[in-house]
Amino acid sequence: MTVRPTSPRTSESPPLPARWQVTLAGQPLTDAETATIAMARPIVALRDQWVMVPPDVARKARDRDLRPFPAFAGFTAAVIGSTEVDGCLVETIADGWLGAVVDLVTDPEGGPEPLDGPPGLTVSLRDYQARGVRWAHRMTGLGFGGCLADDMGLGKTVMLIALHLLRATDEPTLVVCPASLLGNWANEIARFAPGAPVRRFHGGSRSLADLDGGFVLTTYGTMRVDADVLAGVRWGLVVADEAQNVKNRLSETAKALRTIPAAARVALTGTPVENSLTDLWTLLDWTTPGLLGTAGAFRSTWGRVIEVDRDNRVAGRFGALVRPFVLRRRKTDPGIAAELPPKIETDHPVALTAEQEELYRRVVDEVMAEIRASDTDIARRGLVLKLLVALKQVCNHPAHYLKETGTPARSRSEKLQLLDELVGTIAAEGGAVLVFTQYVRMARLLEQHFAARGVPTLFLHGGTPVPQREEMVRRFQSGEVPVFLLSLKAAGTGLTLTRADHVVHFDRWWNPAVEAQATDRAHRIGQAKSVQVHRFVTTGTLEERIADLLESKKELSEAVLGDAAFSDLDDTELLRLVALRSPE
Repeated sequence: MTVRPTSPRTSESPPLPARWQVTLAGQPLTDAETATIAMARPIVALRDQWVMVPPDVARKARDRDLRPFPAFAGFTAAVIGSTEVDGCLVETIADGWLGAVVDLVTDPEGGPEPLDGPPGLTVSLRDYQARGVRWAHRMTGLGFGGCLADDMGLGKTVMLIALHLLRATDEPTLVVCPASLLGNWANEIARFAPGAPVRRFHGGSRSLADLDGGFVLTTYGTMRVDADVLAGVRWGLVVADEAQNVKNRLSETAKALRTIPAAARVALTGTPVENSLTDLWTLLDWTTPGLLGTAGAFRSTWGRVIEVDRDNRVAGRFGALVRPFVLRRRKTDPGIAAELPPKIETDHPVALTAEQEELYRRVVDEVMAEIRASDTDIARRGLVLKLLVALKQVCNHPAHYLKETGTPARSRSEKLQLLDELVGTIAAEGGAVLVFTQYVRMARLLEQHFAARGVPTLFLHGGTPVPQREEMVRRFQSGEVPVFLLSLKAAGTGLTLTRADHVVHFDRWWNPAVEAQATDRAHRIGQAKSVQVHRFVTTGTLEERIADLLESKKELSEAVLGDAAFSDLDDTELLRLVALRSPE
């Protein structure tokens, strides 16, 4: 059967004419040869041979025109390469402009377009990243959108920044992401596309007045509240980062996202299918509305048949349909593994919550007053240490500083929210993670948090007996538990934990050598995977200034910032170090 379009794809989506194409040994017959077949003779001479013509083939040759296909039904039939007609599965071929489009989209990592990076991008893309940008540019240019579902750490953010630059439009790009990722997006744009304007649509003074292209960053929560405001802007591109947050099509967040019009839409997630194929339907019905039909039709046509009936033939056809719209690459893929460095280090900036800001300011005011009133060097040193420790605890979670017990609330700390996002993605990808913190109390809070969420963890600290340590290592290395919580000092040396392909430093230590030793529990001989190192840093706080100091001393072989170094600062210098700064 041939699906033969008569006009380019338009917003009105006209139906696509279709007709039977008779073939002989896989080769299409000419109109004259088809007319010979249509004569209803059981045996005809054709191409220097006698051919038996079944009655149903003769009937199709006489009456070649079929009822026109709805636009997406014809398109999906062409992409899959087959469709059902009168209960029979037949091969489909697209010709004309539709055939050209199908040839393009069914080769997601190939194509004629150049792989050059766009003007304004300050980094050279790896080959797989350039292919990802080319795919996204093609799909958004055709009006389809898509889901970039690469493994965590492969650079989805920089690929979307490059896509924005490559599209070269005056219309702004809206990025919707969890609150814990706002800072990361702002930093990455400033780093990789410093000429692109960036605005945060978040917080009490948010505004969309006088937009001039560039990026607008917002959170799922803000988007849900201000969907009508965001819908009033003509967006060139809308990006949903960590798009598993809108996998429930009936949630208010997913409904709000669908009300925001855009020339093109891209979903970013390392876990396009978490629970069922309905997750994937939700994402693709947002990026490319109509591709998979209604939710009910999708469940009856694909979901039930694949997930309940386990029909491999239908699963193969479904895979052929969605493959052009979901670009999924893994770190272990042969074409990617060779391009990755053995260790990928990322600083994740997160903001303080309102409660943390209030606590932070109160600690600074109260302890600085004590420091100014102190009358001996010993007393002052003790108070400086008290100040530093208290502020770091506030940055972790209010429950840590306030010495609360019980499960810590996720909403009170963006660090905890970010850790949830990372662990969810890592577990869904079959990975494992080491989570380091300086504080046993904070590790206990994390242990309770993940227990409440049904995520199995192990926790090793200085008081863990040696036999129990060895059993924990065995269980983690064998893949029984995906999350290993570790006290930084107790677990910084002497352990081999190569099952982990991710390392999280929940809070920063003064000594980068100690952090490096902890990271090397995973990044060591015997590790066959690239290891991703995630360092959490609260913006505007002591942590950010310490991170800057550590970065500036990277070139020194033994750069150590001890407590004494901070105790020697005068009151003005100390206040400058610890004072809370507003984000720029």
